[in-house]
Amino acid sequence: MQAVLLLGTNLDDRLKNLSQAQAFILERIGELQLESSVYRTAPWGNREQDDFLNKIIVVQTFLKPHNLLDALLDIEKEMGRVRSEKWAPRLIDLDIIYYNNSVIHENDLTIPHPYIQDRRFTLVPLVEIMPLFVHPGLHQTNAELLAQTCDLSEVFLLENGKG
Repeated sequence: MQAVLLLGTNLDDRLKNLSQAQAFILERIGELQLESSVYRTAPWGNREQDDFLNKIIVVQTFLKPHNLLDALLDIEKEMGRVRSEKWAPRLIDLDIIYYNNSVIHENDLTIPHPYIQDRRFTLVPLVEIMPLFVHPGLHQTNAELLAQTCDLSEVFLLENGKG
């Protein structure tokens, strides 16, 4: 199964955090298929914090969606993430964006991620590597979603920030 994951961080050594999280994902979850560049973005929700670094990776995995979520939460915890208030600064944030063409709406898991179309920091790296992938719920490509998003926040390519 193909899982599309968003990695984000805005605390400490952000590039190191992304690299470490990706290494854990490849060790425990699956094989890397694609990865975007790294982007710097303003924080979402609570703007009184440092900018985030974000990237998208696509992995081939045998984990089912709930097992994938559990594995990602374990990685976050192992890396030192402390869940406090919503939109608080994060050492690492790992989100499932897509899981094949699955549509899942449950209390603890929503796939595709419910805010894809509202967040340039997700759409820009998605469009870099998967512009023609069709959102299975909205039936539009990632490129179409980016062109139509109401989010006007700036997303900056981090030079030499790939992988």
